[in-house]
Amino acid sequence: MFVMPPELRENAPASTNSAGRRSAVRERPVTHRRKAAGPGPHRLWARLLRTVLTRLSPADREVLRLYLLTRIGIWITAYCARWLFPANRNGHDAASVFAPFQQWDWYHYLHIARDGYFPGEAGPWQSGWDNREAFFPGFPLALRAAHTVIPHWTAAGLLISFTAGAVAVLALARITRLHLPHAHAGRRAALFLLLSPCAIFLSVGYTEALFLALALPAWLAAQRRNWPLAATLTALATTVRVSGLFLAAAIAVHFALTARTHRDWRSLPWQSLPALPAALYSWYLHGHTGDWMAWKHAQERGWYRNFHTPWEAWANTWHNAFTGTQTTEYALMFQAELLAMLIGLLLLGTLIRRHQWPEAVYIGLSLCALGTSYWYMSIPRATLLWWPLWIALAAWSLRTPRITTAYLCLATPLTTLFALAFLAGRWAG
Repeated sequence: MFVMPPELRENAPASTNSAGRRSAVRERPVTHRRKAAGPGPHRLWARLLRTVLTRLSPADREVLRLYLLTRIGIWITAYCARWLFPANRNGHDAASVFAPFQQWDWYHYLHIARDGYFPGEAGPWQSGWDNREAFFPGFPLALRAAHTVIPHWTAAGLLISFTAGAVAVLALARITRLHLPHAHAGRRAALFLLLSPCAIFLSVGYTEALFLALALPAWLAAQRRNWPLAATLTALATTVRVSGLFLAAAIAVHFALTARTHRDWRSLPWQSLPALPAALYSWYLHGHTGDWMAWKHAQERGWYRNFHTPWEAWANTWHNAFTGTQTTEYALMFQAELLAMLIGLLLLGTLIRRHQWPEAVYIGLSLCALGTSYWYMSIPRATLLWWPLWIALAAWSLRTPRITTAYLCLATPLTTLFALAFLAGRWAG
């Protein structure tokens, strides 16, 4: 074997192996960097969620934890309702996971979002019409937008209410902290709302959560005298429910009582903005039906919301609650309507006594609208929208700690009962 002398080895070129690659001298391999791909949608949502959470105070995060726990409780109740109360009592398979949430008004919102208000030239001039124009377009529009991302209609509606509910409880907690300096005041008000008897309607594809997600930040903006933001959010709330006009009246009263500077009064024209959505909706309905108040007349045809004096409405509701003319489930709901009206009147009296005039205007207009129909309908659901009630209960419980225990012991059974009544298709109010 030939061995290269040492004096030649130093100056010799590097040897190559059978593959022709240089073995003595190692060169840094040439790498081609790939163009970095943008983050996927799930990463964007995760990043957005982290950004939002970092901007929240510890008190806000505590409210959100409470909100999430109560949502889990609702979902557990819905899961059990599928098995305990099937449509076919002799069946062996539970209904779809979305079936408990597909009840009553949900179908009105679904039909509007999917088909519009007057599909195929159909309308109130036809027999069997579903009177869908009684429902304002805000929630159906949001549902249609969400459906472009989430193909399942019910899932899209549930996501709207889930997201809106989180915004609503955060706003309620912040409003409460403006009135009550106690560290746990905001969480206490959120707890009372989330465990109220009709809290199920904050979790389903109905308008309550979305309305509160707009109305409560609007009220919070008004408390901070940000009148343009308050008016804009109130206008959006009016697209969801006519109750937005009651909120607009309350904010207008608050504006009149608190406007001091010339800069405040320059914001006066903003107070008329919330009336615009209702006017545009009436104009749209007039173009199709020739009736400027078509939405009101649809409520009269479908839900007996024609005008009666308050004592007539009370008498008719009492008659249906206690004289045996209704089936037991309907009689129970009429009894709940009477109790909710009494709570509303007591709340109104408390607000007047404390000279909380804007809140009194909001509650008073709500009671007038709900208490002047043929009979009471949906007043227990409307209590969800009475944020002064939850703040008043929070203040009471902070002064008297036993109130919290009493509320939870009395309200929790009703909350479970009403949730099961809705999820099992037996709701009657």
